[in-house]
Amino acid sequence: MKEEWQNLEDQWLAPWAAHSRNSKGRIRPELECSVRTCYQRDRDRIIHTKAFRRLMHKAQVFLHPQSEHFRTRLTHTLELSQIARTAARALHLNEDLTEAIAMGHDLGHAPFGHAGERALAELCPGFAHNKHSLRIVDHLEKNNKGLNLSFEVRDGILNHSGDQGVPHTLEGKLVRLCDRIAYLNHDIDDAIRAGLIQQQSLPPAALFFGESQSQRINAMVLDLVENSRNQPHIQMSSTAADALTNLREFMFDTVYLNPQKLAEERQARRIIHNLYAYYLENPHLLPPEHTQYPLQTAVVDYIAGMTDKFAIEHYLSLFPEDRLSF
Repeated sequence: MKEEWQNLEDQWLAPWAAHSRNSKGRIRPELECSVRTCYQRDRDRIIHTKAFRRLMHKAQVFLHPQSEHFRTRLTHTLELSQIARTAARALHLNEDLTEAIAMGHDLGHAPFGHAGERALAELCPGFAHNKHSLRIVDHLEKNNKGLNLSFEVRDGILNHSGDQGVPHTLEGKLVRLCDRIAYLNHDIDDAIRAGLIQQQSLPPAALFFGESQSQRINAMVLDLVENSRNQPHIQMSSTAADALTNLREFMFDTVYLNPQKLAEERQARRIIHNLYAYYLENPHLLPPEHTQYPLQTAVVDYIAGMTDKFAIEHYLSLFPEDRLSF
């Protein structure tokens, strides 16, 4: 039962870990589960959302890939969860809180990955996927009632990326760093599969961690654990942190800002801008669950929730004269 599990947490978790019995609670008080801790319950609530299921049809980096072996937002989320949970267990942090944050961190991603996020930010300044993830769990899911998650999960979701702040818990800080470890490594794998880069062209920053994806992930996690173990902070060694930063810069230069990717991004931008203008002019065609919010907010909510596939098909149904090359 829950009390037994919380007693185990007291025995196993580090004193600076987030103990579920000490959670700051939920926005709305509610009767807690007798079996699951608040973080276990939050994880379950996230997994059962419509937004979580839609991640399987939202792009990670490559838009509308022809191969099913490319990552999606869902597979990225699962890979991140696995990496972060492994590190949390080694550091005696709360694995349930870590998993809940990881599962919910990307719920608010727009279609077409960061290209879609940038397009929506042009139309609605301040839009960011981490903020929208929090909006989904606080308001949009469960027929606009929200999930009423615990403070620690909400904080980790909001602050997993961006410049507005860092998570209050070590579990949230761990997810933030492991997110970068996850996406850089699987994006390298997908970029090689797509022919944008070759294994032999990887920079010294990548080879510093190993020859293969598994070697690199393992080396990064081991470095993180070694430099964070028995300490109330999350960090890598300065050498590994510098290599990780250099690897990220390499990926931006060769993959994320690759001309082929930018051509896809222009199409994604056109789709989102035109859908936005269409629904501003035809608000009566918005799904009824969005009509309780101000019009601009409702349109952004609707578009941000679309999968890549639905956005393309819906766009072509409204603008059949357009010629997309996805």
